[in-house]
Amino acid sequence: MLQPIIIALDFESKEKVRTFLDSFQDEQLFVKVGMELFYQEGPDLIRMLKDQGHAIFLDLKLHDIPNTVRKAMRGLAKLDVDLVNVHAMGGSEMMIGAIEGLVEGSRSGRPKCVAVTQLTSSSTTMMNEELNIPGSIEKSVIGLAENVQNASLDGVVCSPLEVPLIKEKCGKSFLTVTPGIRLFSDQKNDQKRVATPARARELGSDFIVIGRTVTTSADPLQTYRKIENEWGITYETPGS
Repeated sequence: MLQPIIIALDFESKEKVRTFLDSFQDEQLFVKVGMELFYQEGPDLIRMLKDQGHAIFLDLKLHDIPNTVRKAMRGLAKLDVDLVNVHAMGGSEMMIGAIEGLVEGSRSGRPKCVAVTQLTSSSTTMMNEELNIPGSIEKSVIGLAENVQNASLDGVVCSPLEVPLIKEKCGKSFLTVTPGIRLFSDQKNDQKRVATPARARELGSDFIVIGRTVTTSADPLQTYRKIENEWGITYETPGS
């Protein structure tokens, strides 16, 4: 059973990842490896994290012609990660190819696969004026989510604010992975559509992705425990 809290390992080297994870001692986490880190360290990093017992979301947001994505996913499946993603904007044929590749490359069950709808750094203004996509962000996200479900993917990456609409259209079992998570006291930085962990849970998020809040904390484990507490995960103290 995958943990609902995904820590984004937004570092540029394996050494910095090791130092960060030392804060958690032997605790097994659900971690996200994105483009910055994977392009620097590659599959060796994934093997290291798997050897330590961590679940992995490999966040490469594939977006290419269907055959290329299928072949890429066939290779990524061999890394035994738990979750991968594509861009929903790549279209249904590309997403179907992604699933085919994962099935072809998996040694047991395939990794779960979700598709990015609209990045949480996007706004309606940017979508309308720069991408020439009319309508609201919400309408775009819902349309993309329906395409993702029709292509037999497991869910979407979206803002927590859009989760209720997606669950209404696609059903409660359709996974929602939600970045843009901040504690109340945090800066939004480059994110536009954000929520606290508690609010994301209220909205129905299945997984939350949280990065700088934990990775730049003076005490990452204590901050992680605070997020778990907001989500409703508690630990018994010795002797209780």
